[in-house]
Amino acid sequence: MIRVVVAEDSLTVRELLVEILESDPEIRVVGQAKNGAEAVELATRLKPDLITMDVHMPAMDGFEATKEIMVRAPTPIIIVSSSASHEDVELSLNAMRAGALMVVTKPDNPRSARFDGRREELLAMAKAMAQVKVVRRWGPRPLTARPAPALRPAARAPVRLVAVAASTGGPAALQRILADLPGDFPVPILVVQHIAAGFVAGLADWLSASSNLRVKVAAPGEPLLERTVFLAPDDRHLGVEADARVVVSDAPPINGFRPSGNYLFESAAQAYGASVAAVILTGMGSDGVEGLKVVKAAGGQVLAQDEATSVVYGMNREAVKAGVVDAVLSVAEVAARLAELVRGGSDADTRPAR
Repeated sequence: MIRVVVAEDSLTVRELLVEILESDPEIRVVGQAKNGAEAVELATRLKPDLITMDVHMPAMDGFEATKEIMVRAPTPIIIVSSSASHEDVELSLNAMRAGALMVVTKPDNPRSARFDGRREELLAMAKAMAQVKVVRRWGPRPLTARPAPALRPAARAPVRLVAVAASTGGPAALQRILADLPGDFPVPILVVQHIAAGFVAGLADWLSASSNLRVKVAAPGEPLLERTVFLAPDDRHLGVEADARVVVSDAPPINGFRPSGNYLFESAAQAYGASVAAVILTGMGSDGVEGLKVVKAAGGQVLAQDEATSVVYGMNREAVKAGVVDAVLSVAEVAARLAELVRGGSDADTRPAR
C-alpha cells in the first residue's frame, strides 16, 4: 500500500485529489495538509511514501515546505500545479531544485475533456515516484566536482553541437550544468526535457536567470546560435536540419514521448556526425538510448550523468548498459567535460561538418 499525504490549501481541490488517489486500490491517503507548515509536520510524524504538494499555500508555500521536508524527513514529493504562471513555474522549479521529483498538472473539473488524462497521469506518477529513494538535504551547500578524468588523446572532429535529454530530476541537473558553462560557450545546445505541459517557457526563463547563456523555447526553422540553449516546445519533437536550423516536428510520439530524446539524438547525429556531444541525464525509462546508438555510430561523444547525482538512475543507466557511453560523470563534472570537448573549436562556425 502506498501511503500519501496531500498538501493543498483549497478544500475542493484537496477532496478531489484524495478521491482520485484513493480510486486506486494500491493508494491510501493518510494525511491532508492545508498549508506547507502542516505538510512538514505530517511528513515528519506520518512518514508517508509520497507527498503531493501545491505550490501556493498560506503559512509556508510548497517550495519552503519541500526544503524543510527534505531536511527533516526526506520523502518523494510531486508538485501538483494548476497554473503555468511565471510565479507558479518558478516556485515549482525551485521546489524541484530543493528535492521535489517532478511537476504534474492538477486535474481540473471532472467534466472537462482533459480530466481523465490528467487523472491517469497523476495516478501513474504517484505510483512510480513513491518508489524513488530520496536523500536528506543538508541546506544549500554547492555540489563540488572531483576533477573529471582527462580525455585520452584522439583524433576527433571538434564538437559543434551539444544535444541533451532529461526527464525526472532534469530541471535541477540542467540548471547546474548551464550555470557552470562559460558565457562564451561557443556552440549551440539543444535540450529535450520531459515536463508538464505549459511549463517549458517558464523553464527557459528560470534557466536563463541562473546562467550566462541565452535559454529559449525553440522555434521552427530558426538558425542555431552559439551561446544559446534551445528547449523542445510542448508536445513537439526537437531536431536540427543539415543547414544548422532548428526542426520542430509534430511527428508521432516515439515510445510514448513527444518530445523524444531519440528523435533529438538521431537528428543531431544525421546532421552533425562526429561533431555531436550527446548528454543523457537523470530520468525514468529509456528514452534517448536508441538515438545515442546513432550518435555513437556516427563517431560522436556520449556523456551520461552518474547514479549518485541522479534523482532517478533510469535513462542514463540504460545508456550505460547499452554500451554507448564514453564517460559517466557527476552533474558537477558535465560542464567542464563539454567545455573540454569544444575547446579549440571556438573559431569554427556552428554549421555541420561536411
